[in-house]
Amino acid sequence: MNKVNILVPDLPESVNDAVVVKWHKKIGEEIFIDDNIVDIETDKIMIEVSSPCNGILNIILEEEGKIVKSNQVLGKIVQSKTNVNIIEEKVENLLQEDTKPLIKNIKNNFSFKENVNNSSPSIRRLIRIYGINKNLNIIDAYNKSIFIKNEKKIEETVLDRSEKASFLHQEESKTYEHRIKMTRLRQKISERLLETKKNTAMLTTFNEVNMQPIISLRQKYGQCFEKKHGIRIGFMSFFVKSVVESLKIFPEINASIDHTDIVYYKNFDISIAVSTKRGVITPVLRNADKMSMSEIERKIKEFSIKSAENKIKLEELIGGNFTITNGGVFGSLLSTPIINPPQTAILGMHTIKDRPMVVNGKIKILPMMYLALSYDHRLVDGKQSIEFLIKIKNILEDFNRITINV
Repeated sequence: MNKVNILVPDLPESVNDAVVVKWHKKIGEEIFIDDNIVDIETDKIMIEVSSPCNGILNIILEEEGKIVKSNQVLGKIVQSKTNVNIIEEKVENLLQEDTKPLIKNIKNNFSFKENVNNSSPSIRRLIRIYGINKNLNIIDAYNKSIFIKNEKKIEETVLDRSEKASFLHQEESKTYEHRIKMTRLRQKISERLLETKKNTAMLTTFNEVNMQPIISLRQKYGQCFEKKHGIRIGFMSFFVKSVVESLKIFPEINASIDHTDIVYYKNFDISIAVSTKRGVITPVLRNADKMSMSEIERKIKEFSIKSAENKIKLEELIGGNFTITNGGVFGSLLSTPIINPPQTAILGMHTIKDRPMVVNGKIKILPMMYLALSYDHRLVDGKQSIEFLIKIKNILEDFNRITINV
């Protein structure tokens, strides 16, 4: 029978390895071409590994949690419609360690149901999955051998009362814990956040913006916009346009530090923070200065859908010169966002709240939003950061400024 390898896809140079997250198929299970067999996770994205052919999953070489490299063999598929009897192999593997000598001497005195109930979790799982109705002597021998070994360990290990009490306390404490391994993405986020705190002189400046002009524009033109472009107009496209216009005036914020050099970017690639179950990712709107409002909204919606379905591509996450994050969708009133290295700054949007404001000597209730700009003080001075944020505020409060370029 022809065996076909299941390979780790080619990983980009910026990604050293990946971790096996979940096998969707079990050994012995029938597989069709392009079926999602296993998920692997890099420090940026989740990758689905599809079946290269029809057949039966024969071997899993890399279990969940294992670190793998590009083109490494994850498992093998037999290109055959004949199921391989792998159950006895699994049971035999379970019996490799010190159990074979016991099989000849132990008789099966239990019914099949009793064997199932008294079996170890591994055996019960095999029974449940594959419906074993034979070789009960082996199952019984395996269980009895484990019991004998455990009895022997207890007899050989003598604990004083304090040690026993400590052991019982630890075991009791475990019942109140739920421990899982961090995903590669969460590990990478942690590393990058610590790297930012350690290697940048990060400072945050705040301002507030009256969102009534933008709300009025959306109310006035929202239906026409959706009818013409097939997508709703949100707040993010206004912020992207405002940021791009402001970056044109303050090039130091559209730059990064490379050792003792300052790298100024001529393009305007804006990273948009998107929350997923696995953590926050930042897909990039490339050449946002050349995108229309509808193109921005459509691309952001595409990012959201792809991220939720783990379909985002690695190349969509690479790069970005400035980040916008919107904690307001979760109800955040104010925050200090952390810079996304090697970028120099990040803009934080927040929830819109009606607040009493003094306008021309009179108190008015206005929909206000706090804005936060975190920046690297090594490259950006306080004056520049404040003026940059005020520029964004002024554009949002009078969006016609973009039209007449003031």
